[in-house]
Amino acid sequence: MPESQLSSVDLDPRRRRALFRAWHRGMREMDIILGQFADACLPTMSEADLDIFESLMEELDRDVLMWLTGEAPTPAKWQTPFFERLRDFHTHSGPINV
Repeated sequence: MPESQLSSVDLDPRRRRALFRAWHRGMREMDIILGQFADACLPTMSEADLDIFESLMEELDRDVLMWLTGEAPTPAKWQTPFFERLRDFHTHSGPINV
């Protein structure tokens, strides 16, 4: 099972919770997608982006996955620069690998 490569030691409590939630979604694909994004971006994420990230993690995993993969249209609420950055973070030509 994939794990975070980011130590939570230097993170404030809010970012620690977000990191944990990103890696413990309940759907392995979303663990990888949100977890790797959190590892790379969470330490320098602005408070406004952290608000958005926390709100996105309230959505159903299957919905977010379909929006990210293009299987379903992204709702207007999530057509934001933050969501585009998350989608672009995982742009690749093959399967998502750990």
